[in-house]
Amino acid sequence: MSDQGATEVRQRLPAARRRHQLLAVALERFAAKGYHATSMEEIAEAAGVTKPVLYQHFPSKRRLYLELLETVGGDLLTEVAKRAGSETQPYQQVLAGFRAYFRFVGEKASAFQLLFGSGARRTDEFADSIRALEDSMAATIAGFIAADIDDEHRDLLGYAIVGLAEVAGRRWVALQSGDAEKSPARPAASLDPGEGERLAVRLADLAWAGLRGLPGGAAPPRDHRDEHATQEDSTT
Repeated sequence: MSDQGATEVRQRLPAARRRHQLLAVALERFAAKGYHATSMEEIAEAAGVTKPVLYQHFPSKRRLYLELLETVGGDLLTEVAKRAGSETQPYQQVLAGFRAYFRFVGEKASAFQLLFGSGARRTDEFADSIRALEDSMAATIAGFIAADIDDEHRDLLGYAIVGLAEVAGRRWVALQSGDAEKSPARPAASLDPGEGERLAVRLADLAWAGLRGLPGGAAPPRDHRDEHATQEDSTT
């Protein structure tokens, strides 16, 4: 089959599958090079389609990038809320939230890089999308804080916990990419899931040390430290 014929076959993908493929390809390109250094032509070529096909699905590079931010941000938020919400003990909710966050970073490093390492938050046209994700994440976390505190205090703690996860996640990606001093040009190809578990446990302990001291804060399950210490040891 000629190259032209192969391209025509690839172009016959159902619209939903083609859209999904284009988003996946664009995610990798944007995460590696950033928004401004990545062209629609480059994305189309990497996806094996023509530019008109790409523009049929996404009318502009800006619209494509915004949809990616919304999609991967929504995935992260959904996963954290789902995992934390599946637990009933306060400490386990904290730990489950951090585990979900760092599992996302480890398994979807390109998506995390797009959200927090690609410079999107410093670009006016995309900063609102990143802020909206952080607002939603902080509100979700704040909703799990069981303590006798006012809404402003609860809101602040939600943002603080999200900040812990984000900064630690960016540091992890940078270290794994071999460039800890500045944002990596590309996300690490693979991240050690054992390290993600250790990060989750350590940050959960840090956050819980403060949360349990709040007015009306719940005491942790008596054996929670033994439980996660065993899990951490098993990953070393």
